[in-house]
Amino acid sequence: MAENAPAHSPAPLHSPAPTSDQAPDFLLAEDDALFLDLDGTLLDLAPTPDAVSVAPGLVAVLGALRDRLGGRLAIVSGRPLAQIDAVLAPLRLAAAGVHGLQRRGADGVLWQATAPDLAPLRARAFDLCAFHPLLWVEEKYGALALHYRQAPDLGPLCLAALEEAARACDGLQVLAGKMIVEVKLAGVDKGTAIRDFLTEAPFAGHRPVFAGDDTTDEAGFAWVQGAGGVAIKVGEGASAARHRIASAPALRAALEHYVQHFDNGT
Repeated sequence: MAENAPAHSPAPLHSPAPTSDQAPDFLLAEDDALFLDLDGTLLDLAPTPDAVSVAPGLVAVLGALRDRLGGRLAIVSGRPLAQIDAVLAPLRLAAAGVHGLQRRGADGVLWQATAPDLAPLRARAFDLCAFHPLLWVEEKYGALALHYRQAPDLGPLCLAALEEAARACDGLQVLAGKMIVEVKLAGVDKGTAIRDFLTEAPFAGHRPVFAGDDTTDEAGFAWVQGAGGVAIKVGEGASAARHRIASAPALRAALEHYVQHFDNGT
């Protein structure tokens, strides 16, 4: 039977610290390892992944942060690695793609999980799109995403259809995110990706700090806090994260502040 439970035991969801426009300075220290989700966290959400825009100066700030942190900066995203690199070009960071199914270390070495057979899911998703043209399918390495942002009322139908299809397969996990339902290999997630980064140079031995905005980031929040690190929820909604920042623009401002803070040596 399919495995539809998270790879980690879910942490209790709660309301993190009150929303603020500026993350408290103590949440990131110069000796930390920083992990960042992309869409909804560093980037404002858009109707489709191709429609996102990168805020002016963000790539430069991320490059400066990587340098200040001694290379201990990685992107942990649901996007494939190729898309991460295209969005942040010419910057090429350590990164985990497709919720951890792909991972490239700071040394550039690539690891990929064995991709599951998603044929039954693919057929079901495209059948739905044939009946509901506002839905669309995004195919990734080892995963499939059904987007319903242009038809929000179809969310329950999308979730139920993919959960039913996943039950006919082995070792799959269904993730319900912001206007999206994803199916991927179970047992590999953003938490395991961060865990594995922390076994390698230059991340090993440093406190992890992870910021994300969606339910797909909860596995990362749970792992990081269990390891004594800091989890930051971006935006509204219940979360296992103990800290919150108001929005992607607020996080970008905070990261720029950290760069200036490190440059000033204060």
